[in-house]
Amino acid sequence: MLELERLSDIYGSSLDSLHLNSTLQDLALESFSLDVEVPGSVLVGHFNQNPLLPGVILLKNQRFCGMISRRKCLEIMSRPYGIELFYNRPIQCLYDFVKSDHLSYPGDSDIFTAARQCLQRSPADLYEPLLVVLRDGSHHLLDVHKLLIAQSQLYEIASKLLEQRRQELDRANAEVQELNERLKAENLRLSSEVHIAHQLQQMLLPTDQELAQIQDLDIAAYMEPAAEVGGDYYDILPHANGVTISIGDVTGHGLESGVFTIMVQTAIRTLLSAQETDPVRFLSILNQTIYDNVERMNSDRNLTLSLIDYHQGRLQLSGQHEEAILLRQDGSLERIDTLDLGFPIGLDSDISSFIHPIERELHPGETLILYTDGITEAEAPNGDFYGIERLCHIARQHAHRSAQGIQQAIIQHLKDYINGHKIYDDITLLVLKRKLRGKPSYPAQSRT
Repeated sequence: MLELERLSDIYGSSLDSLHLNSTLQDLALESFSLDVEVPGSVLVGHFNQNPLLPGVILLKNQRFCGMISRRKCLEIMSRPYGIELFYNRPIQCLYDFVKSDHLSYPGDSDIFTAARQCLQRSPADLYEPLLVVLRDGSHHLLDVHKLLIAQSQLYEIASKLLEQRRQELDRANAEVQELNERLKAENLRLSSEVHIAHQLQQMLLPTDQELAQIQDLDIAAYMEPAAEVGGDYYDILPHANGVTISIGDVTGHGLESGVFTIMVQTAIRTLLSAQETDPVRFLSILNQTIYDNVERMNSDRNLTLSLIDYHQGRLQLSGQHEEAILLRQDGSLERIDTLDLGFPIGLDSDISSFIHPIERELHPGETLILYTDGITEAEAPNGDFYGIERLCHIARQHAHRSAQGIQQAIIQHLKDYINGHKIYDDITLLVLKRKLRGKPSYPAQSRT
């Protein structure tokens, strides 16, 4: 292909400013016109003086009436008797002799379409100039060579642009690949951290051996986290003055919530080791410890927590959490609202004024059920919650069974109810049944 500078010298400077949205009116157009009454000799003279002139626009009474190309004019004139027939006669005679169809386009037509249609003409008309009509109604001629050179130039521009886009895409893909590799490494690191936190959380739960040492209670515990590391917490800790049962629910779940539960468990064990027995002081110190850590971590986590101290059939309940359920020997059921027994842990620096412990008796054969809202707010496929009423109904139906039997009945009914629907929150269930005097103990059961 000719160099662009040389082509610009031949065909005008329009090639310099071409872009992919260029149209025919952006090219160098010819507007040479003659009246049809002018002799053919005048036309031949203009063609001889301007070798790049592709043709002439014919006017009759100052209005467009046709077009004669340079090629066809000179071809006819060079034939035998061509000069005698047309040289001194009006151009109208020549036009009537060579009159043929021509391609006409609006000025805003795109170059690619015009070039494609131009090349689809018959060989006899292949190099005939195109008529271009601008918005003002004026007619102009476009040399087919100019059109094809412009098309070639646009292809080159498109190729360069595609290559530029390809290079940009390659760079973007390389950046994405690098980010994916970094994300993969970060995920592996986080997965390792989460796995360690999960192991620590599981290691801190009470074991079967520990539960078997509690002579007066038959205990079954169940925990199913919604994520690998859950936000639910429970513990059962025997000590010199009886047994302390704790159950709570950290806002959210995941690694941060798992770390939160570990902090709570450690603080509770520390207070029990220090033989702190007063529930108001116990929860106040626990809360202050957790609150200070939450502030240091710049975290927004907090915890609902119920503490139950058991000793020889006496239950002392403190702390705010879900309702506690008591199954009585006479078949009755008591729901204990814990809303006024405390305040969420880690939400405020001083909660002592909110703590109001209560006491209940747990007679032989009676059962205490503790749970997190992952049970009551578990959803069926239609979106309905499992709810406290269903939990109480199933618990009462199976009150005669062991702690494990009651726990299994509740969990099975819950699973049937949600019917494979996604579990959005951690599920924890504790069932503590006071053993009958003189009766064989149920085997201790722990988490699943």
